[in-house]
Amino acid sequence: MTQLKHPAHDLLENLDGFRVEVDAGRQRADIVLSNGQFNIISMRQREQLRLVFESLDEDERVRVIVLRAEGQHFSSGGDIKGFLEASPEHVSKLAWNIAAPTRCSKPVIAANRGFCFGVGFEISLACDFRIVTDTTFYALPEQKLGQIPGSGGSARLQKMVGITRTKDIVMRSRRIPGKQAYDWGVATEFVADAELEAATDRLVEELVAFSPLAQRTAKKLLNDTEDAPLSIAIELEGHCYSRLRASDDFREGVEAFHGKRAPKFKGS
Repeated sequence: MTQLKHPAHDLLENLDGFRVEVDAGRQRADIVLSNGQFNIISMRQREQLRLVFESLDEDERVRVIVLRAEGQHFSSGGDIKGFLEASPEHVSKLAWNIAAPTRCSKPVIAANRGFCFGVGFEISLACDFRIVTDTTFYALPEQKLGQIPGSGGSARLQKMVGITRTKDIVMRSRRIPGKQAYDWGVATEFVADAELEAATDRLVEELVAFSPLAQRTAKKLLNDTEDAPLSIAIELEGHCYSRLRASDDFREGVEAFHGKRAPKFKGS
């Protein structure tokens, strides 16, 4: 277990159902779900995941974060009994905790194989990139419990695929295979199951090669303007472009381009 620092460090001392691996040489951190065959996500784990994302966001060794799982299944969802035992106040924080990958300023990749249901799907939707395989199934099965998704799943999905397909998935508790998710624009990449790790490695290496400043700026701009009118989005894009134009990384990128060499970005 990698030592993490956070104001709420007591909660991070004993991680529930997952571990964290930091590879400083590759500027990469992996959050690995490891809670039995189906990697069920507990209430405590949701809060710990939020704190871990916040800690890794401040970790200067890390450029890219990967959310993945041990075994054949990413996660079959949450601890159902935990919903009945949790206080209304605790339940009200679920969506905030699961949105941690979105708020994180660094690129976050979800590597999804096997079942990716309920909160497992919701936290994957909160990531920037989703890689799926021929074994992947996405689902929001809460209707079978007399509930609806409560951690942003239906809202994020509707932004990606529209109301018709979202109703089909949510109101019928349908399982969507990885290839269909890719065709619908939910997944970034579709690969054979045996290629998931290699595809994840390639994407990490690709992202690490870019300017960290430009990456942070692009992520925040895209997140902030998702619901903005086109004119406002264009205006904000122009301001962000202007700020980056004065950066050391932009100068390095231009000089490397003209020098026909690979750029060496520093994030300033």
